[in-house]
Amino acid sequence: MTSVDEPARTGARTRDAARTQAEILDVATREFARAGYDGARVDEIAAQTRTTKRMIYYYFGGKEQLFTAVLERAYGVIREAEQELDVDHLDPVAAIRRLAELTFDHHERHPDFIRLVSIENIHDAAHIASSEMLASIGSPALDVIRRILEEGQRTSLFRADVDAVDLHAMISSFCFFRVANRHTFGALFGRDLVAPEQREHYRAMLGDMVIAYLTAERTAV
Repeated sequence: MTSVDEPARTGARTRDAARTQAEILDVATREFARAGYDGARVDEIAAQTRTTKRMIYYYFGGKEQLFTAVLERAYGVIREAEQELDVDHLDPVAAIRRLAELTFDHHERHPDFIRLVSIENIHDAAHIASSEMLASIGSPALDVIRRILEEGQRTSLFRADVDAVDLHAMISSFCFFRVANRHTFGALFGRDLVAPEQREHYRAMLGDMVIAYLTAERTAV
């Protein structure tokens, strides 16, 4: 009887542990995004979960490791979306627009991700630098951009001097700024960058900006 029941109990414990860790990461994501790394408290995270501070340390090792785990999961979400992006059937112009739209949509749906990245930059990316997962995760988007650029350049649609990392930075900058600077921009200029009625305007604007850059003639310096 014991030999039959033990795997079920082991499986249940594994599922319970996975659910508990996921719950801790959910709460920790909100708390770090709200209060920052320095302001967040493990006691408060434990109080909002069905576990204890001791168990949080058991699963993650400490506050620093917990924040690193939060970052790893946050980056993993967008990397997974990038890996699932299928643009091979599109022409280069439509393909690069689709990639830009993916980043636009993700950043809009995940404001906590924007806050976490901002917080990590305040700390000089120390947690990312210490993470083996994040050091090796790369960006599937870069591979997609390179393929799109190569096809666009082969067919003379795109200029030949565009760097994939520069283009990735260009797309990310617009999408990040729109969410991260929503409140300061609104206070200074009286415009809400994430207002629903302006969403498609900014989404199209991003695509137009990227295509204009890719198709512009290079000005001699």
